[in-house]
Amino acid sequence: MRERRGDELEPGMTEAMQRGSEALARFARGLQEDLAAVRAGLTLPWSHGPVEGQITRLQWLKRQGYGRAGFPLLRQRVIQAA
Repeated sequence: MRERRGDELEPGMTEAMQRGSEALARFARGLQEDLAAVRAGLTLPWSHGPVEGQITRLQWLKRQGYGRAGFPLLRQRVIQAA
């Protein structure tokens, strides 16, 4: 996975389903349900990491204002934090 070799995914999954433990076989079957997305995640260079970081930051700011502030203050804090 670290080398992002999505083309080697299917043979490994087949081997896991045939020779692996039941839990590993169940995991491989679950990956097969959305094989195109899994293969794309292992081959394409794009990442959602920066987006996830922004979402986490916004959720943190929002939680700080629960019960104390309304939308205007949240908007002001988000704009100032950017």
